[in-house]
Amino acid sequence: MNSLRKYVAEFIGTFVLVFFACGTACVVGCSPNFGTGYLLTALAFGFVIVAMAYSIGNISGCHINPAVSIAMLISRKMSILDFIGYIIAQFAGATAGAAALMGILGVESGLGANALYQEDVVMSLVIEAILTFVFVLAILGVTSKKEYSSVAGVVIGLTLTLVHILGIAFTGTSVNPARSFGPALFLGLFTENSDALVNVWVFIVGPLVGGILAALVYMFLAGGKKKEVKEIEE
Repeated sequence: MNSLRKYVAEFIGTFVLVFFACGTACVVGCSPNFGTGYLLTALAFGFVIVAMAYSIGNISGCHINPAVSIAMLISRKMSILDFIGYIIAQFAGATAGAAALMGILGVESGLGANALYQEDVVMSLVIEAILTFVFVLAILGVTSKKEYSSVAGVVIGLTLTLVHILGIAFTGTSVNPARSFGPALFLGLFTENSDALVNVWVFIVGPLVGGILAALVYMFLAGGKKKEVKEIEE
């Protein structure tokens, strides 16, 4: 039952992320040439994380992102069974969120889907990996100590806003495979523009690579810190 509660929480959190944050991108626009919409979209993603962190964080940890979950798996902070359950819940929540957006705004709104940077697959992969690396590294750091728990949601939300402020101009900023999959699925199914669905793998692989690298780097850094403390105590 506890696992089910966690999966439901992840479904809800990812639904809210796509519905509110991608919905904001659709409503206000996020062209770099129109500063207000661009900034509001970046803030919307960050605010959703803050809201969900303090709503479901004590239930599931508020991953709502497969890149975060894979980092937690590598860091041995979750089991393989929970990892699978989280991934299914996250993709289902993102798909439901995108479906709700389509029902309200129509598929022609774009649903906040991501796009390749200058039609360059490699560059888009690199950008997404870097953005996700920074985001997940911040998560691993701020959740490493209990004394940070009261501010963790704010720090993570602000970090997501930061990567969006830079990344929107390039790929629209994914850093979250589930968030990209939901909108891309419906654009591919209900429009003649299949690019979003054809290229969605870039926004799945890039963030996952970034999350894995962040976990490995943080484990190395944290391991060195623990060794240093142990040597001082001795």
